[in-house]
Amino acid sequence: MNNRASYRNCIFFTTLIGMSTGAVPTASGQVINEDFKLQANDPSGSDWFGTSVAIDIDIIAIGAKNDDDNGENSGSAYLFNALSGTQLAKLLPSDGAMDDLFGTSIDIDNGVVAVGSPFDDDNGDDSGSAYLFDATTGTQLIKLLPNDGTEGDQFGKSIAIDNGIVAVGAWFDDENGFSAGSAYLFDANTGTQIAKLLPIGGRVADYFGWSIAIDNNIVAVGSIGDAISGSAYLFNASTGTQIAKLLPSDGGGDFGWSIAIADDLVAVGAFTDNENGPASGSVYLYDVSTGTHFQNSKLLPNDGAYEDRFGHSTSINDGLIAVGAIGDVDNGFLSGSAYLFDASTGVQLAKLLASDGERYDYFGWSVAINNGTIAIGAAGDDSAGMTSSGSTYIFDINCAADLTNNFALDFFDISEFLKLFAANDPAADFNNDGRWNFFDVSEFLQAFAAGCP
Repeated sequence: MNNRASYRNCIFFTTLIGMSTGAVPTASGQVINEDFKLQANDPSGSDWFGTSVAIDIDIIAIGAKNDDDNGENSGSAYLFNALSGTQLAKLLPSDGAMDDLFGTSIDIDNGVVAVGSPFDDDNGDDSGSAYLFDATTGTQLIKLLPNDGTEGDQFGKSIAIDNGIVAVGAWFDDENGFSAGSAYLFDANTGTQIAKLLPIGGRVADYFGWSIAIDNNIVAVGSIGDAISGSAYLFNASTGTQIAKLLPSDGGGDFGWSIAIADDLVAVGAFTDNENGPASGSVYLYDVSTGTHFQNSKLLPNDGAYEDRFGHSTSINDGLIAVGAIGDVDNGFLSGSAYLFDASTGVQLAKLLASDGERYDYFGWSVAINNGTIAIGAAGDDSAGMTSSGSTYIFDINCAADLTNNFALDFFDISEFLKLFAANDPAADFNNDGRWNFFDVSEFLQAFAAGCP
């Protein structure tokens, strides 16, 4: 770098440092509206499009459990492009039937979509099933059934897929007692059952399997009827061995209603916890390796209130946690909301609201977050012109100047930029020309001044 260029960049570095001594933009506490809204190409009343949502890279999968294509309340699922919002495919099981509620649960990983159908009748009335589809073509690949499925098990109430393993909850299974519940693991490539998961000490009406998540060979399972307030369990996916039992430190309430796992962290929703008033809700965080509840890591919204039901849904990705609160009333009674938190600090970063939210939308019924994209299901939304046709809102929270990835712009982002710039790191090459000069500093300043979404 010549002396003139060096002098010029020093001026801009001084500007950056000067910015850090005064007020800087911050995302903490702000309210964010969606970037765009998804609805089915063929909506109809009471479909509940948005019952379940999942994201993998650039594909969003959405369940509509009450769709009627295969008979009343047979259910369906949809795939959308996460960038354009274009509908890619509609998923229907080859043997779907009335009241199957296909789409009650959904997940997607590595090009495979897993969908639960808990009221399918292959193993008896409401025994349940699950299906795998190719995310590129929408083709059905495999139908999953447990080796010992029986009437009323509701296998498929919850579902998760990661790294070639599918985890499926059957919350009414009776092996440990009436409605004690169970979960199953399957090979996603062959459909072969790998293991059946049962908690140590399981008993009548534990409802183990109500919620399920899997990441990095660890399966997390919610058991909302256990003890007084519910519990959750961690299992090794390779061996089926129970690793830990998770309990709320202060009572909870429907603890295990929702569950998410990523980055050695487990988030467990307790949507009727009473800390901010009756049924206000909360989310608890745990260390995956030890099952230990992190100190001061109970998530509560800054404006939590009674019957918000915060924790009805939750998702973790890249150090961020998204949480649905279906009872929030900002846009009317039961209009719903969602929140974004920093996973490492527990600090609320933003509140997410639908720009056109109305009462009974149940915005936050389902949430998913992946690579800076958040999908939030509003299963009761009427905006397609029919009651409870449902919709899903998409939020892009990527922020170029947020180099510390904490969804806030402050001195630390400036400091990080200076460090990366001095090292000729690609992350500081803001105009992507392979050089580090005035133009990168200028681009960073503009991005910083624009703030985060």
